[in-house]
Amino acid sequence: MSNLNIAFMGPDVLAKELGKEGTSSDITFYNLKKGDVTLTVIRPSRYPEKISSLFYTASLAEIAVLVIEEVNVRLGETILMLNAAGINEGLLILKNYIDQTQIAPLIKGTLLEKYQIFPDDKTGLREWLISRASEKKQISGDKTGIVPIDHHFPVKGIGTVILGCVEDGCIKRHDMLTVHPTGKQVQVRSIQMHDDDTESACKGNRVGLALKGIEAEELDRGYVLSNDSDIISSYEIKGKADIIPYWPEPLKEQMVIYAGHWMQFLPCRIICISDEGNFRKPELTLTFEQKLIYKAGSRLILHYLDNERLRIIGTMNIL
Repeated sequence: MSNLNIAFMGPDVLAKELGKEGTSSDITFYNLKKGDVTLTVIRPSRYPEKISSLFYTASLAEIAVLVIEEVNVRLGETILMLNAAGINEGLLILKNYIDQTQIAPLIKGTLLEKYQIFPDDKTGLREWLISRASEKKQISGDKTGIVPIDHHFPVKGIGTVILGCVEDGCIKRHDMLTVHPTGKQVQVRSIQMHDDDTESACKGNRVGLALKGIEAEELDRGYVLSNDSDIISSYEIKGKADIIPYWPEPLKEQMVIYAGHWMQFLPCRIICISDEGNFRKPELTLTFEQKLIYKAGSRLILHYLDNERLRIIGTMNIL
């Protein structure tokens, strides 16, 4: 089964034309299945109130659909988030007589320069996304897998169930997985994709996993299920940051910021900065109250919640 994860930045009424509404919290999922092709449409339902809602949406997606109804601060923030998340393919739908010349200066120098201008046609959009999903190369094999948890709950008669997208590799029914950062071992009792039982799931698939050996209250959003031995959990990290051009001043030691990675959005404190005279390329040391889960070389998105107009600082590659 070929699945496409889509970050949808637009009105709820249009999202409902793309799929049936499913799980909804600060992010809302809409699901569509047509033959062997499925769409997982993800909308940041608590944005702009919560920048984390926008981050989670971008973090889960492979492709973006950005509906532009107004040129404002939040449009700029959305463009910066999609760029920071590395989503290099997408569609721009222009409404309310906004034209391409108005958008060009905002997306210049970002990945969104590659996005296609698409007509305001809900049927055409749905068919384009289905076609794009069908073109995806199927991933299979015996690689280890990584599944960050975005939702979890108990189900009567089944036990603990988690929802998430396979970040990398593949997982199989009966696999033994480690729950990071707790270290607890669990077994995959069953796997579902779009309500169908399956024996395995690979990168890009959205899954529901029934787990044996753990209660739902022992889990949290952002925890990671994996049998990959390269997963790290740490209270302190070092990395090289890349501050966006619009950020007005150097970061300061003891500043509290938020780091986003996979399905984690964690507060952290800057305890050391070294920038060699270029404050947009600093090396940072960050400490966390809750362990960050990552692999060596992972990229974080850095946020500052106390600035209402600009809450995205930039990115950071962990050393």
